Amino acid sequence: MLRINQLKLPIGHSNAQLEAKVCKLLHINGKPDIHIVRRSVDARKKPELYFNYLIDVHVKNEKEVYKHCDKKNVILHREEPYQFPISEYCGEVRPVIIGMGPAGLFCAYMLAEAGFKPIVLERGSCIEERTEDVETFWKTGKLNLTSNVQFGEGGAGTFSDGKLNTLVKDKYGRNRKVLSVFVQEGAPEEILYDYKPHIGTDVLKTVITNMRKQIIAWGGEVRFQSKVTGFKTENGRINAVIINDKECFPAQFVVLAPGHSARDTFQMLYDTGLQMEAKPFAVGFRVEHPQVIINRAQYGCDEVSKLGSAPYKVTASAGDRGVYSFCMCPGGYVVNASSEEGRLAINGMSYHARDSKNANSAIIVSITPEDFESEHPLAGVAFQRKIEENAYRIGKGKIPVERYGIFKQAMITDAELEKYDCSGKEKLSEVQLFPNQDSFIPCIKGQWCMAPVHEILPGELSRAFVEGMEQFGKVIKGFADDAVLVEGIESRTSSPVRIIRDDSLQSTVRGLFPCGEGAGYAGGITSAAMDGIKVAEEIAKQITAG
Repeated sequence: MLRINQLKLPIGHSNAQLEAKVCKLLHINGKPDIHIVRRSVDARKKPELYFNYLIDVHVKNEKEVYKHCDKKNVILHREEPYQFPISEYCGEVRPVIIGMGPAGLFCAYMLAEAGFKPIVLERGSCIEERTEDVETFWKTGKLNLTSNVQFGEGGAGTFSDGKLNTLVKDKYGRNRKVLSVFVQEGAPEEILYDYKPHIGTDVLKTVITNMRKQIIAWGGEVRFQSKVTGFKTENGRINAVIINDKECFPAQFVVLAPGHSARDTFQMLYDTGLQMEAKPFAVGFRVEHPQVIINRAQYGCDEVSKLGSAPYKVTASAGDRGVYSFCMCPGGYVVNASSEEGRLAINGMSYHARDSKNANSAIIVSITPEDFESEHPLAGVAFQRKIEENAYRIGKGKIPVERYGIFKQAMITDAELEKYDCSGKEKLSEVQLFPNQDSFIPCIKGQWCMAPVHEILPGELSRAFVEGMEQFGKVIKGFADDAVLVEGIESRTSSPVRIIRDDSLQSTVRGLFPCGEGAGYAGGITSAAMDGIKVAEEIAKQITAG
C-alpha cells in the first residue's frame, strides 16, 4: 500500500474532497481505497482549523503509481497485523484472572479468543448493578464498599472519559489491537484514527458488557462478588486462590490485575511475603473552567461543531516537582470516586457527547517515596489515606470546593504577592472571559460544598500546585482566574505500589503474573489493556509449552 503523511484539509471538508486530494497527490483516477491511520487537529492558524491526516491507500500497481506520484509525503508501506502467538488451544489448563479492569478484561478476552477458557474473578458487581450503586452513592452519599467508582466490572476507567491515548510505544501492535477490539464491541470507529481518542463513560459501559458476553461465548467464565483474599502455594508456586475467605479454588496460572485502589489486596499480598515496593505517583486537585474559555484558547472561537469541546494539556516545573494536567475531561463532570468509609477521593469523567458546560482536569504534583513517612512498601497507600481523610473531614463527606483566588491567597506570603501579581491586576471575570462568579458553579456527580480545599495537602505540595497554575495562566488566558473552581482530592492517579515481576512476567511466587495499573505496570486504560495482552501472550506460551 501507499502511505500519505501530512495531508491537510479544512475541518469542514467532505469525503469527496479528501478522495480528490488523495487522487491528486497520487496522480490516479477513480475512487481511491482509503484507510485513515491517524487524524489530528492543526490549530496553529486559529480560528482557521485543519485536519492533518496519515492515510493508507490501496492501489493496483502500487510501485508504478509510487514511481509517478509526488514523493514528498508518500512512501511504500507494509503493515503487519497483530497476531496472538497461540490459536485454537484445546487443552484443559484454565488461567485464572483476578480483576476485571482494562488489564484483566483484555487478558481474559485474548485468552478466551484463543481457546483457553479463562476464569475471571471480580470483587465488585457487573456493569448493570454497579451503575445503580454508583448513582445511588452520588445522590445519597451511601457508599457500597464492593461496588463503586473504583470496584466492579471495567475497573476505575469505566467511570471516566474513556480516554485511549497512551505514550507507550507500540512496536508489537498491541495498541492497535486494543482499539480494534473496542470498535468490534461497540465503540465508535473514529477511535482507530483520532489523535486523542475517547469513548465516553456511557458508551464504554456497553462496550465492556459486550466484551464480557464475548468472553463467556468463547467458553470463559466471569464471577462477580468474588474477592480473592488469599493464596495457597506449593514449592514456591501457586496452586490455589482463596475467594471471599472461604472457597479454595485450584489455579496454576493466575493473573494478578487489581485496580490501583485495591488497598486491602495490597496488604494481603504484603502479608503473604510477595515482593513489592512503593513507587512514585502524583496527587492534586480537579480544576473546573467554563468550557468556552478552553475552546477560545484552543480553537480561537467559542464553539466548533465538528470538533466538540476542546481538550488541553499543560505541564510545568515547581522546583524539583513536576506539575501537570491529568485525565482532562472536556465538557465533563467531577465525580466522587471514594471507595473507603471516612475517606474521599475524586476523579473526572465525560459522556461521549462531552456536552457539559465545564471543562475539568486534575492538576497534579509529582511525589516520590521520599515524601512518605516511612520506607514501607505500602507507605504510599498510607499517604493517600491521610490526605483523603483530610478531604472527607473538611467537606464533611461531600466533595470540598474552593475558588482558586481564595486557595492561592491562603498559600502565599506577602512577599510573594508581586511574584503572583495578586494585587491590582485586571480581573478576567470583568472582561467577560468568565461569567459572573456566582453563576459559575461546579459540574459534579455527587454531593459537594464550599470548603477550605487548601488545607488538604501538605503546604509544599499546595504551593507547587499554585506555582503550576500561575504558569498555566500565562499559556491559557483565564486558566488561573480567581473564579476557577478547585476541588479535592485527586489521589488515585496511579498505583502507589509496584508488585515485582521478572522477565517472564511472574512474581516471586511462580505462576502468579502481576499485571496492569494496580500492579504498577500501566497508567491508564490503553496501557493497562496493552499490558493485559502482553501477559496473556506469555501465559499462552507457557501453558502450551507444557
